[in-house]
Amino acid sequence: MLKCCLHLFLPCILELRRINVTIYGIMKAILLVLDSVGIGEAPDAAAYGDTGANTLAHLATASGGLSVPFLARLGLGNIPGLLPSGQSILGVGAMNAPSASYGAMHEISIGKDTTTGHWEMAGLVLPKGFRVFPAAHPSFPTALIAEFERRTGRAVIGNCAASGTAIISELGPRQLNEKSWIVYTSGDSVFQIAAHERVIPLDELYRACAIARELCNPHMVGRVIARPYIGEPGNFSRTTNRRDFSYPLTGETILDRLTAAGVPVTSVGKIDDVFAHRGISRSLHCENNADAQEFFMKLVRDHADGLIFVNLIDFDMLYGHRRDFAGYARALEDFDKTLGKMLQLLSNDDLLIITADHGNDPTFKGTDHTREYVPLLVFRSGRPGTSLGIREGFYDIAQSLAAFFGVAPMPLGKSFLQA
Repeated sequence: MLKCCLHLFLPCILELRRINVTIYGIMKAILLVLDSVGIGEAPDAAAYGDTGANTLAHLATASGGLSVPFLARLGLGNIPGLLPSGQSILGVGAMNAPSASYGAMHEISIGKDTTTGHWEMAGLVLPKGFRVFPAAHPSFPTALIAEFERRTGRAVIGNCAASGTAIISELGPRQLNEKSWIVYTSGDSVFQIAAHERVIPLDELYRACAIARELCNPHMVGRVIARPYIGEPGNFSRTTNRRDFSYPLTGETILDRLTAAGVPVTSVGKIDDVFAHRGISRSLHCENNADAQEFFMKLVRDHADGLIFVNLIDFDMLYGHRRDFAGYARALEDFDKTLGKMLQLLSNDDLLIITADHGNDPTFKGTDHTREYVPLLVFRSGRPGTSLGIREGFYDIAQSLAAFFGVAPMPLGKSFLQA
């Protein structure tokens, strides 16, 4: 009888839970995305040319071992035992009783980029993936570049795949003379525009990116990225004024569902750009780990409620793409110190999820992302950890957040909270 009537009471239970969340503000979930911190080649890595990639294991070995005691206590070192390669992380052993539940996630969407990974963990799958362009000049179609030049009033140089720092070093002096755009792509679906801040003001660069975003939509380009820089020839450096212009969202995300239910969603880092500023109640935009860590620690200390969605970009931007394994290791160890302080502030009602959006093995060939499993650590104070296994689809995160906040289930995924 109880089972038969449960469906009658479930909407009331969910509504009471929602009222409890929105009025009394006692629930908080923190989703921390360690940008590019992969944990071993995915089953389909060969299709991406990424066979053998393993961001965490390889950077740990190359740097002589990682010292991340708080990540280790949560169960980071237990995850390799779940994976086919089983490649351990030097300095991060398996714990007999980890304080968090642990697992790994395999991405279902086609691609290995920021947008694809973040969207899937928010509940959206891209079965066809974004378009990737040829490495050699001309990477982008002639008609696209011609219309971009016409509408912005400046010529384009570059139009090939390149490392951002390398192409700025090579073409920066020419840009200073010609006042042109440096346009380039990578192994991801990106239309990147580099501009010296002294030659082309930031507001003009951002307007040009908005124009490029409109022109790139029919070509299924994942992101248009503003890449401002400063300095003189031989000593150029990119600034933190980067902005991402995302492809329009293709459906509802957990962010939309939470904000519609009155649950606050606070983004930290570049999350607002990745989701085209949709489904976000409050944005704390920044382009480095130090600021992002300061922002989310203040939110925790101030007892902010709802979903706090954080991206820590430096692992990818400063160290993965530049193949700097030592810097990558130092950044992880710095984050671990912040994590230790945060864990002391979380209550029994809080939920912490730590994961990544893709890999970027700093010991691997090239300078692009790598198709890898990503780690999954789920912490709730006072509750013992358990194995969550290998999850097929990043969207299990969205489903788990829906269950945690008591909103209607998402179309895809299985909640890991019951485990």
